[in-house]
Amino acid sequence: MAKIPQASSNTSSDYVSSNSKRVSISQNGEELFIGTAESEHTEMYLKAIWYLHEKGQDAKVSSIAKLLNVTQPSVVQMLRKLHKSNLVEYNQTKVTLTEDGRRIGRQMIRNTRLLEVMMKDALKIEVDEEMACGIEHHMKNIFTDALCTLLKHPRTCPHGHNIPKGKCCN
Repeated sequence: MAKIPQASSNTSSDYVSSNSKRVSISQNGEELFIGTAESEHTEMYLKAIWYLHEKGQDAKVSSIAKLLNVTQPSVVQMLRKLHKSNLVEYNQTKVTLTEDGRRIGRQMIRNTRLLEVMMKDALKIEVDEEMACGIEHHMKNIFTDALCTLLKHPRTCPHGHNIPKGKCCN
């Protein structure tokens, strides 16, 4: 196993989820940032719950499992982790986001929808949800707000869903 030179924790980000373990690697003047799959996984669950609530639906284990294409036992296991991390309130009948969970889920939705607008309107390419999903986890608030401003603060994504407003939209 190779040792990564000069690794140090990254705490300068203005958007890092509470479960994120990002590492900065500096070598020959270039800095690389490595995120963990676990933090992205957490963000996907929070995004899914936020999305269900946005649609006026209860975030049930079965609906989360269907949306994320995972098994119900996997959802239960993750909900317990999210509950312990104070990102959701979870019991047998109900799943609700805490303030931190709402903030992260909302930010993931905002990132995704702004990326979709950028693809369609600015880049003139077909919206690629998989690509947007891969990028959304690595966007800092300063980047998201700059993108929103560049796109002239769009209110809906190409699918017709509302884009949550950011500080730049006030």
